[in-house]
Amino acid sequence: MPDFKHFPLPDTAEGLTEAEILTWHVKPGDAVVVNQIIVEIETAKAAVELPCPWAGVVTELHVTPGQTVDVGTPIITIDVDPTGASPAVSSVAPVAADAPADDTPGTLVGYGPRAVTAKRRARKAPAGAPAVPASASAAFAQDAVQTAARPAPAPTPVPAAPAAAAQTDNGRGNGRGGYVPLAKPPVRKLAKELGVDLWALSGSGPSGVITREDVHQAVSGPVDDDRPVAAQLSVYEPVTRERRVQIRGVRKATAAAMVSSAFTAPHVTEFLTVDVTPMMELRSRLKESAAFRGAKVTPLAFAAKAVCLAARRTPDVNATWDEAAGEIVYKDYVHLGIAAATPRGLVVPKVRDADRMSLRELADALEALTATARDGRTTPADMMGGTFTITNVGVFGVDTGTPIINPGESAILALGAIRDMPWVVDGQIVVRKVCQLALSFDHRVVDGQQGSQFLADVGALLADPAVAITY
Repeated sequence: MPDFKHFPLPDTAEGLTEAEILTWHVKPGDAVVVNQIIVEIETAKAAVELPCPWAGVVTELHVTPGQTVDVGTPIITIDVDPTGASPAVSSVAPVAADAPADDTPGTLVGYGPRAVTAKRRARKAPAGAPAVPASASAAFAQDAVQTAARPAPAPTPVPAAPAAAAQTDNGRGNGRGGYVPLAKPPVRKLAKELGVDLWALSGSGPSGVITREDVHQAVSGPVDDDRPVAAQLSVYEPVTRERRVQIRGVRKATAAAMVSSAFTAPHVTEFLTVDVTPMMELRSRLKESAAFRGAKVTPLAFAAKAVCLAARRTPDVNATWDEAAGEIVYKDYVHLGIAAATPRGLVVPKVRDADRMSLRELADALEALTATARDGRTTPADMMGGTFTITNVGVFGVDTGTPIINPGESAILALGAIRDMPWVVDGQIVVRKVCQLALSFDHRVVDGQQGSQFLADVGALLADPAVAITY
């Protein structure tokens, strides 16, 4: 007799309440094994691949790509006994209203078992997506009891694929019979960003494959080149010159965090212009040394080291305001966050225990962190629990800014571009390497004197790295 297991969306990071289904890697009828990747989801922090908790055969996908669901909502059903080898179930114990929908999955790659009750309001599913009730977990639990006591349903026939679409080899369903239009992943991503329905397009590529040009043409519409330019512009619909992208994932989380921080913590920002010529000269010497061979020693690495050293003298910038407990929590470690721009939006991965690292170790850690973030492989765990953040706006040629403090922290440093500028040295105007720093801090935790001392210490360490031996 078939044994159906309903897999609920797990909490892949502390406090996760919902996630968007990005792509399915299986389809109904596929055989799966334990820890096989079956779906990719996007949380408020990162894209995560979920492994299968059981071996068996996929019987149903309950949500479609693009749909956002709450943690605990069943997303896939798997028949773990498709051959009917298990003895028939003669009786089933009652299921409590708050019990999980199925047996607890085994330990999986990427996450462990967790019982989570979603506390978010019900969301509207995209057009064409199957409705999932707010009490889906309880409903599926009851369904599991009923299913075990009745014969397996007859398989549902799969409709034929449309002419402009074909079944993909990975079976990524979309709520239209398990088929998707013929288009490569970058083209599907472009269509999603531009709001183009691939089902409405006829592919101009080989075998009807939809190309990037097809998507762009759908946005701009057909143009009659024989008409005068003025005539073409006069009938151009303004709406075709706009595009709307739903606020979700990293962008949604970033917006909420920044609004909360800006209107909760009283921000103060101070600025300091520093002659970093000695630091740049040291950097050149280190490139030639054996100890730093192969290392990418950037100004950011020097700034990271300076922050860790300066925080020893001003621990307030590395503390946390705990409103609920009425306490200020001082950290005896520095989990250094580095703001990184990625295709998915702004993320802030952490260098754990950065204060215990040498300059070479910091340089290597920052290079690895940047590469991981750029490739979109930063995990939710890597972006949690920071104590201080650096945002390197200098890589964009920007002098400085007024950064917003990362929630849960008390200060953030903006590192500006390093430029050749006139500078007074021993009464003479000479060209020097100059950089601007900006420190924003929570005035509930950090007073002006403390913030000024910390910023001055960072500046002194960048202006003359030899000062570090005095710390």
